[in-house]
Amino acid sequence: MNDPRSIPQVFADAVAAYAEAPLVVGSDFSLTFVDIDRQSDGVAAALLDAGVAKGDRIALYCPNSPAFVVCYLGIVKAGAVVVPVNLLIQAAEVAYVLQDAGIRGMLYHVALGDRVALVRPGLPADLLWVCIGGDSLRTDDLLLDDITSRRRPGAFPDIDPVRDLAAILYTSGTTGHPKGAMLTHDNLVSNTYSVRSALDLAVGHDRLLVVLPMFHSFAATVGMLTPALHGLSLVPVSGFDPVKVSNDIAATGCTVFLGVPSMYGLILRLDPVDADKWRTIEVAVAGGAAMPVELLQRFEQRFGFPILEGDGPTECSPVTCVNPRHGIRKPGSVGVAVPGVEIRILDDGGKPLQATQIGEICVRGANVMKGYWHLPEATAETFCGEWLRTGDLGYIDDDGYLFMVDRKKDMVIVNGMNVYPRMVEEVLYRHPSILEAAVVGEPHESHGEIVVAYLVAREGAEVPVVEMRAFCRQHLGPHQIPRRFEWRTALPKNATGKILKRELRRAGEIERGIDNRA
Repeated sequence: MNDPRSIPQVFADAVAAYAEAPLVVGSDFSLTFVDIDRQSDGVAAALLDAGVAKGDRIALYCPNSPAFVVCYLGIVKAGAVVVPVNLLIQAAEVAYVLQDAGIRGMLYHVALGDRVALVRPGLPADLLWVCIGGDSLRTDDLLLDDITSRRRPGAFPDIDPVRDLAAILYTSGTTGHPKGAMLTHDNLVSNTYSVRSALDLAVGHDRLLVVLPMFHSFAATVGMLTPALHGLSLVPVSGFDPVKVSNDIAATGCTVFLGVPSMYGLILRLDPVDADKWRTIEVAVAGGAAMPVELLQRFEQRFGFPILEGDGPTECSPVTCVNPRHGIRKPGSVGVAVPGVEIRILDDGGKPLQATQIGEICVRGANVMKGYWHLPEATAETFCGEWLRTGDLGYIDDDGYLFMVDRKKDMVIVNGMNVYPRMVEEVLYRHPSILEAAVVGEPHESHGEIVVAYLVAREGAEVPVVEMRAFCRQHLGPHQIPRRFEWRTALPKNATGKILKRELRRAGEIERGIDNRA
């Protein structure tokens, strides 16, 4: 890639080159590049007609579907900024994201209408609402089906690829609310070029099955934008069911599968008839959590195609490294830096470390975010000059392969989804019988990590685990609910009274038979 270009510019070139080629495919439909281009033009026209201005934030609350692709491209064509909303979080967290982003409008799926109704009262009354997939309960909402055929005279807004934002993706933190990573057009476009090169994706041949949620950076960049900008095709699947995924692969002839480790464990359980439907898959990519080496080897032995482990934080658009499709793959490693991206291991003072020395993983490249939305101090803390501090610890071996060792942050990653411990703790503290609570992550073969809650009950209180789970289910998403509750008479603290989570993690390791004490 030479000069920076915007998503609409690169997509326009793809439409010109691959006009009648399929872009979004399902078992019973196929939409070409021209189809998606025209429908997304309609969305852009409707937004501009409604007064949406360049730089306005537009929320997108929609499961994997052709509509997600159409709406995403329509928003950026209008010069607005996409704010994808996590489908798994509760209404209070959705409301925070919408309010923090200062959205000008929201495109939401009809199946999520009940959740949308819960957050609307706390938002400005003059927002633009567009309902996807059916009739809205509100007569003043626009319908996606009615606007995709709209046309607008004149050109859409000019976009500066380096300065103008394409998306704000809310990513996790360990000290409160999620932060909005500001990704420019150049950030995302450059990352798609890196992905296409690193995975050696072939125009007119490769078809990606996207069952990972497209509100997540991995699926959005690798599974949606890369095909749309580079002449490939994608098969969006809403909700992970191994049998359904197998049928979709057989029906559409997918060649690439994107997943997280927990998915591969479930796919391994398929019966021979369904497993045979994967024969068109040539390569799989794993991200979001560490892939157990044993699981990887068992999967590859049964299915006969390689799994390429990779990594990258949302702040990096997100792909920074992956094991090569053709060449040496190192189990346990997340591979080498993708083209256009540099990775260094720095110490706490920002000094580069030598090969095999453990330090903080830092990244530099056109893919690195502009900063955090309205959080200049957090942005400054995240950068060391041009290098973005990922908050992860690791080392690079003599061959340039990155190995992740631990996370400096307390964030827990469950099935590739980020969980904020403090948010879970705040819910636990609302239970009348809980005196103290601390949440940590614990490695898990199938899920990457699970959430573990260490609790101290108020004097005389007894809380059955089933009650705690039911309580959490009322206030948390499925991935945020602790898988295990550990009761203690007291939690370890330092001299200032701060709970020492590292001691809880160490206790958990000892209980699991892993004692790393000297």
